[in-house]
Amino acid sequence: MMFLPLGCFLPRTAFLLLLLFFFSSFGPTQTEVVSSISDCADFLLNQSPPQIPNILKDGKILDQNRYKPICQTYRNTRTFLTLYDTKERIPVFSAIRFGQDQKAGKRPKKWMIEPQLENKSAEKNMKDDNKRRGTYGHQASDLDYKNSKTYNRGHLCPSSYASNETARTSTFTLTNIVPQVQSFNGGSWEKMEKCVKCFMKTFCKNSRGSTEGFVVTGAQAGIKKLKDQVNVPSLMWSAFCCYSNNNKKWLASAHWGENVADEPKDKYLQTKSLNDLYEDLGTPTFNVFPGTKCPLGTTVSKFYPKLDKSCKCPPPTFKQRNKWIG
Repeated sequence: MMFLPLGCFLPRTAFLLLLLFFFSSFGPTQTEVVSSISDCADFLLNQSPPQIPNILKDGKILDQNRYKPICQTYRNTRTFLTLYDTKERIPVFSAIRFGQDQKAGKRPKKWMIEPQLENKSAEKNMKDDNKRRGTYGHQASDLDYKNSKTYNRGHLCPSSYASNETARTSTFTLTNIVPQVQSFNGGSWEKMEKCVKCFMKTFCKNSRGSTEGFVVTGAQAGIKKLKDQVNVPSLMWSAFCCYSNNNKKWLASAHWGENVADEPKDKYLQTKSLNDLYEDLGTPTFNVFPGTKCPLGTTVSKFYPKLDKSCKCPPPTFKQRNKWIG
């Protein structure tokens, strides 16, 4: 039996409209290297992008050829947001919406890359980095980090903040990684990540009783290069904010440290306010949570005594002790 083309039974205009509907409905999925931060805004508190001087202002990327927003995607699932610097080959920041974590499984055997940074029409999911020689045009490769005796592959969005195995695996993309001094990565920075996670699991309960917190972690570009390719950040910072239904208020704090060896080895990153972070970075226009109710001048350190000692939170300073007593 011979089947006639569908166009034989429809007027030309109707046939063209049907084709347009078909391709708009079933055509290529929107790319995950997107043109605007707003395309991935669900990972930001109130969907409000940070203000990063000379990079991101009022949600607009000032140099769109250099800085690329990535809706980090693995197994067709968006898991967190990264703004990536294709010139320095490191992320400016990564942002995640923290929820109750589950058993996340084993870490992947291979690091991944973002294919759409090299080819806009490439597959939307991150893929294994199989490069055996040479470099990519717009991002770091695993080869750039191999055999380094000084630097680890340092996560911005921590794998431990993932809510499931898919999300955890997705953090092992090189677009979420910076060269981080080994003792800093495995020392004070790791303790900070664990402390923040403990705090959010305990105190960040929204009005529905669910764990919810928003974390943004960034890197400040330095002057050194790893293998003449990848910028070595001079400083790394992290800030979080959440609503605590039990305390009926918003809570926020920040941490940061220079990307140098930890001395002494038992060093902690002190918990500071958002205002402290903005002032230390030297610019009043820097703002991690603009347009939100996140408190600028307070920290969450007074809650640390209520947490288990295994949370690795920094001991209170003399000034903090006196403030709590007062």
